[in-house]
Amino acid sequence: MQTTMSWKGYIATIEYDPDIRKFHGIVQNANSVITFYGSSVDELEREFEASMTEYFKLCKEKGKRPDKPYSGRFNVRLTPHLHGEIAAAAIKERKSLNQWVIDTLDQSVHTVSNVI
Repeated sequence: MQTTMSWKGYIATIEYDPDIRKFHGIVQNANSVITFYGSSVDELEREFEASMTEYFKLCKEKGKRPDKPYSGRFNVRLTPHLHGEIAAAAIKERKSLNQWVIDTLDQSVHTVSNVI
């Protein structure tokens, strides 16, 4: 079973590692590999923060900008026909195009999450 936790916009997936009898976290929204371990929720939270703090420290030492967490904005390229169909669906539901897309993606993500 997999779950997630977040810290200042960074999202980590958490899985149990039976070989070491600890939970393993890995940050998903950074290009760098950032991991941490813990035996409890409190320990996972502390280790997540400690790993991120160490990551920021290493970035500063190397003169590298840290990877930013997701901003909540992304661009999608689609065909004019599909754009029109989405706009028509949004109008039919009396929503803005943006709200319709957010609601539809949210519903889809939660449907997929329930299947996994």
